[in-house]
This record gives sequence, C-alpha cells and structure tokens, in this order.
Amino acid sequence: MTHPLPYRSHDHEACVSQALSDARRICAEKGARLTRLREQVLELVWQSHRPLGAYDILDILNGEGRRSAPPTVYRTLDFLLQMGLVHRIASLNAFVGCNQPDHRHTGCFLICRQCHNVLEIEASGIQKAIDSEARSHGFLNEETVAEVTGLCPACREEDGHD
Repeated sequence: MTHPLPYRSHDHEACVSQALSDARRICAEKGARLTRLREQVLELVWQSHRPLGAYDILDILNGEGRRSAPPTVYRTLDFLLQMGLVHRIASLNAFVGCNQPDHRHTGCFLICRQCHNVLEIEASGIQKAIDSEARSHGFLNEETVAEVTGLCPACREEDGHD
C-alpha cells in the first residue's frame, strides 16, 4: 500500500511514525482525544503520499474486519482536519497528511496527474501575493489552498519529458 514519494527520497516509516507522534502530542496539548479509530485513519492517510478518499479509507477499514460506516469515517476525517493533521485536496475529494501540523499555513500541493502522489510545499510567497491582491479589493482572505497539477520528477523521467 505504500508508495514512495517521487520528489525526494526519505525514510517513509520514520515519516509515518513522526506524523503519529505529532498527532498524539497535538491532541494532548489541545485536550482532544486521539481515539484508536482516529489514529488508525491518520495512519492510513500517511501510508501513501497519494490522497485517499473517505470511501477508500472505509474499504480498508472494513477489509481489516472493522465494521465502519461512511458517517464514522467522515466524522473522523473532520476531527483530523480540525486538529490540522490532514489536508483535504478538493480537486480529488481526498485527504493527505499535513507535514506541518504545528501551525496554520497555506496549503500548497503539487499533484502529479500521472501517479497521483502529492507533495505539500511551503508557499509563503504565494500567500503574501494572494493576501495583498485580496486586500487591494477590500477582501479579507481567511484561508488559501493552492493545488498545482503536473508531472513529478519520476513520471517526467518515465515519460521522457524535459
């Protein structure tokens, strides 16, 4: 089920372990319960750098013998979103783990249209430009999410793109 990130090599097992450790700490700091199901769903989301939809998660849980229903999975994902532990990729109606859960930030995602891996990048320059343009129109920006679709380095190489 795991798919290595094509943008850069990394220790994926350590990546997942760190995400779960961060989740336990953040939930404890906020006085929120990280139930077994919430932790299990978070771990499933982090198992791959490919976004998972709610029904993908439901199928995996039910395949592991857990009898879950769609509302349960959606409530769990809502909790993880509220805690800042996952991001929703709107164009795919799916979820990825947040690699910076300690602070609110602009979600900027590079989405490979071929292998569907997603990389979250720091986008402070994009955020500043959007905020400035919004202010010039008297608009208060509360949240920005940028989704960039293209080809990752591995798929570019595979397809012979420069």
